[in-house]
Amino acid sequence: MKRFAVLLLLVAGAATAAEIRSLDVRFEDGFYTMESTVWFDAGLQSTYEMFSRWDRSEAFSSAIVEARDLEPGDDGRPGFFVRNRGCILFFCKSLTREGWVEREQDVELRAMADPERSDFKVSNETWTFVAAEGGTIVTYHLYMRPDFWVPPAIGPYMIKRKLSRDAGRALDRIEALAQELDRTNARRD
Repeated sequence: MKRFAVLLLLVAGAATAAEIRSLDVRFEDGFYTMESTVWFDAGLQSTYEMFSRWDRSEAFSSAIVEARDLEPGDDGRPGFFVRNRGCILFFCKSLTREGWVEREQDVELRAMADPERSDFKVSNETWTFVAAEGGTIVTYHLYMRPDFWVPPAIGPYMIKRKLSRDAGRALDRIEALAQELDRTNARRD
């Protein structure tokens, strides 16, 4: 517990420079897509590790109220579980995603939600990782369709706005945690 408290202080005080290079959120035919490219001032392995462990998600996103890595299924693919809680104007919702992960170490992560165990008809995410400019560039692609009613008055515009607005805070936290992993790994070497 003490180690976690120290980590939170380090994250809160860390100088971060996560740079959103592109961000596009769209709504078309009932599907939301989000594509982004972000440069992190952190090493490739540490950045990849931050994204590849769902049990760390609560540390960088206030919308995530529960997250964990799940044991591999019969097909050998590891699983994930995430419960988000968020509000857009007066519309608040708790959303669950559970599915499986495909990994190519330090190169790519793919997470697909199982619609039978999720609040989404489709929720597919892909992250690609490239060492660049003394840090790491992460390209993200989300393709999703909720399996719940979205009020037309709130609808696509507000969801797009929320996805865009909340991204920056989470990215800075991810970067700070990855920088701490960089420092921890450097002390081990």
